[in-house]
Amino acid sequence: MPSTIHLHRVLRAPPERVWRAFSDPIALVRWIPPYGFLGVVHHLDFRVGGSNRMSFINFSGGGSHSFGARYLEIVPHERLVYTDDFDDPKLAGTMVQTVRFTAVSCGTELQVEQAGIPDAIPPEMCYLGWQESLAQLARLVEPDIPASA
Repeated sequence: MPSTIHLHRVLRAPPERVWRAFSDPIALVRWIPPYGFLGVVHHLDFRVGGSNRMSFINFSGGGSHSFGARYLEIVPHERLVYTDDFDDPKLAGTMVQTVRFTAVSCGTELQVEQAGIPDAIPPEMCYLGWQESLAQLARLVEPDIPASA
């Protein structure tokens, strides 16, 4: 039976900056692969009905897995809903990610739901991977560096 996980994080950055990290392919490869993995964005068409293709490459072992997404809902700086499907038939099924961005006094409250996790992936591993990704997201979006730097 597919699993669902929920994550919550408050980031010291405005929703516009956090949003950009989800919509920019250069930013995605910086924060979304969990520790020990490199990311490659093969394609990104960030619009409702658009799609993306990515691969995660294991830095130590060299193996990789690829997946594709379809964007279902895009409300800039507020809500993002997209699917993920792995290319590996052992990881069959469609996951749905719902990400909510809420402006708060110190930055952005981020809520993530990942539903439909394939049975072959232990939910605690997805949770751990997302925690690592969100830590890297914080390192990317929280510094407030002037544009002239």
